[in-house]
Amino acid sequence: MNISTEPWIPVVWADGTPGTVSLGDAFARGEEIRDLAVRPYERIALMRLLVCVAQAALNGPADENGWKACRSELASKALAYLRNWHHAFELFGDGPRFLQVAGLRQRPGKNNYEEDILASKLDLTLATGNNPTLFDNAGGSERTFTPAQLALMLLTFQCFSPGGRISVAEWNNRPTLGNGSSEHAPCIADNMLHAIVRGENLLDTIHLNLMTKDQAKGLFDQDKWGKPVWEAMPQGLNDKPAISNATGTYLGRLVPLSRCIRLNDDCRTIILANGLNYPKFQEFREPTATVVLQGGTKRALLRASVEKAIWRELHALVVLTKDKNSPGGPVALANVRDAPAFDLWVGGLVAKQAKLIDAVEAVFHVPKAMLYDRAQRLYEQGVRHSEMTEDQLCRAISAYRLGLETNTEDLGGLKRRFTSLKNPERERLRSLSAKAIAQFWSDVEQAVPLLLDIVTHPEQLGDNDWHKTKWGEAVWRAAITAYEHACPRATPRQMRAYVFGLQAFTNKDSQEAEK
Repeated sequence: MNISTEPWIPVVWADGTPGTVSLGDAFARGEEIRDLAVRPYERIALMRLLVCVAQAALNGPADENGWKACRSELASKALAYLRNWHHAFELFGDGPRFLQVAGLRQRPGKNNYEEDILASKLDLTLATGNNPTLFDNAGGSERTFTPAQLALMLLTFQCFSPGGRISVAEWNNRPTLGNGSSEHAPCIADNMLHAIVRGENLLDTIHLNLMTKDQAKGLFDQDKWGKPVWEAMPQGLNDKPAISNATGTYLGRLVPLSRCIRLNDDCRTIILANGLNYPKFQEFREPTATVVLQGGTKRALLRASVEKAIWRELHALVVLTKDKNSPGGPVALANVRDAPAFDLWVGGLVAKQAKLIDAVEAVFHVPKAMLYDRAQRLYEQGVRHSEMTEDQLCRAISAYRLGLETNTEDLGGLKRRFTSLKNPERERLRSLSAKAIAQFWSDVEQAVPLLLDIVTHPEQLGDNDWHKTKWGEAVWRAAITAYEHACPRATPRQMRAYVFGLQAFTNKDSQEAEK
């Protein structure tokens, strides 16, 4: 199978019907394709591949004017490039293989973590080997995959394979790196959030996410443009120039070789071992990542989280990146500076050490105003207002729960009771509000367009009183609704506790007790 000419990429056509296209058709028919139809981490991996092909085909663009001009020739140049490098996109065969190394064989016995490695290991959602079986009842069985499935699994695994124990194989008669352990692949390092500007069709999306060579000079060191890994595939661990290109340049890293892999012809088993070592964030910045300042000075990546919804970080995601040392969102934001609004897709994969936790994603229709400091500060203040309301909700539910357990008749007595509790008892009270807090944030998220409207029309805020805005009203309604669902009032004792909780929403004494 050759992935440049045979279908394997799931898409949604402009009329809403699903389909599958080849890498070439993604460019040739890109204006007919509304979007990719894949999971969040697969989207990131596919976009990196599509952007890499486009940038290599264009050998640029060189600057902003070149970026504007290249849209009309993007498809034709990409197709010509894929014809020229057709041999590099084979999935099987004796010649070059896509994202697979030649001269790889499993090393028997010592340091071999898994004797028989199933191809299902490449699918991050399936249970294979030491992967959990919680959501995969077929875990442990041998499964046969189609070449199209294997192509997507292979690409995604190279981008998102979590670190941990791994087999040692021989690559051209040398043991693979790591001595049985591996680091996170580049796209999952630090649980980074990835942001992609989305256009009206797939070809527009590819174009909007291209980087110019001028931008690359500001984001990376000199001479870090590089080549795609298939143009300079490492032939072994001694191939220093090819390894340097693959791990230390923009185009080389877009489609990484984080694992040494060889697909077997049975489409059921593979050879798998550690691949190349990729420098982390402080040495190389991913163009789709967002950099924030922690404590005002320390640069760090904005992380994907299952506890904190992505919209609460939007003000950081849309900061325009100036250079490699400054905070900011994806480099592609520079391409939509003149647009009245744009769609921003954000997603990532959450891992805890070698264990994958969950995938997250969100799509925002972002007004142009959000690209400027004032709007970003306003949005952040609006988020902080909702977070303070969450604190009030927790305090109110704690007062309700405590009111059920005490005979006091006034809030002052409740304060003294709360103050006498030890920290573990206070934490128990707070943990009882988890379901209500989840409901609160779910309801608040539905009102985010109201916050974006304030950002676009800040005169609504008046004297900076968030409570009087439509956003503040929506946040308050969400808090009261969550409180009422969490705190029944069917009996006199419950009614008394309910009143205590309502008082605690705004009572300063109760706030001091919580602290």
